[in-house]
Amino acid sequence: MRMLRSLVLALLVVGLLAGCATPAAEETAVVEQVAEAEEVVEEVVEEVAEEAGVKTMLLATTTSTYDSGLLEYILPDFTEKTGITVEVVAVGTGQALQLGIDGNADVLLVHDRAREDAYMADGHGTRREDVMYNDFVIVGPEEDPAGIAGMTDAAAAFARIAETESIFVSRGDDSGTHGKEKSVWKAAGVEPAGDWYISAGQGMSDVLTMTEEQLGYTLSDRATYLSRVLSGYTLEIVVEGDPVLFNPYGVMDVNPAKGEHIKADYAQQFIDWIISDETKALIGSFGVEEFGAPLFTPQ
Repeated sequence: MRMLRSLVLALLVVGLLAGCATPAAEETAVVEQVAEAEEVVEEVVEEVAEEAGVKTMLLATTTSTYDSGLLEYILPDFTEKTGITVEVVAVGTGQALQLGIDGNADVLLVHDRAREDAYMADGHGTRREDVMYNDFVIVGPEEDPAGIAGMTDAAAAFARIAETESIFVSRGDDSGTHGKEKSVWKAAGVEPAGDWYISAGQGMSDVLTMTEEQLGYTLSDRATYLSRVLSGYTLEIVVEGDPVLFNPYGVMDVNPAKGEHIKADYAQQFIDWIISDETKALIGSFGVEEFGAPLFTPQ
């Protein structure tokens, strides 16, 4: 289906270019009409998929569930049991929620409980369920310039990072991790600013790479951090165990009132599946072979 979507879009763009009289007009026409072309592509692909009996749905989720490898591990089971293929958009929680609000996804898997509750209260979804949890950790270089290794108070550790002006790389992307980071800075009584504080605007995996290159600190979900360890990642967990670093995940549907294109039935099947005992066991087994313990604990 991805190949079909790309082919149709390419043909439409070629048609747009052919209809332009001058290079300047060509550029303007493509910029103005590419969004419209993409809508046509989606309609064509959807029609072809329906005729071929292909069932797909769109899951908007966080980079942590994607970068850790969890989705690759569990989603084949859902497809095998339902015949529904899940297309994944992995972004920050804020962006994932916005996709649901705009009616541009069918189901969400995110980790920011306050915003999840607001999403439901505002009527953007009709059902929310707890799925799993892990925790956040502060990672940093072996040299530990801020001297925070072994601390269990996240706010105190952040305060010391600011006091020593040690490099800190923030997600800066309105994700659930970014939201947790901001709450810890607030608890520390610090408004982070200066050359030592880097707002990346990137996903967790990219931020971990930047942190390693800068020999700095960052806040990471444990699952993505541990998945990077397997590929030679060298930064260490320096602070963990603070209850405020608890990291729960929830699944929510998108209110079908947002349009006939919302695949509400598929979303309900997905929610029923991900909170089932069988899938909980699958989630609980992820990471055990590599790390001796699961990366996510089902609720």
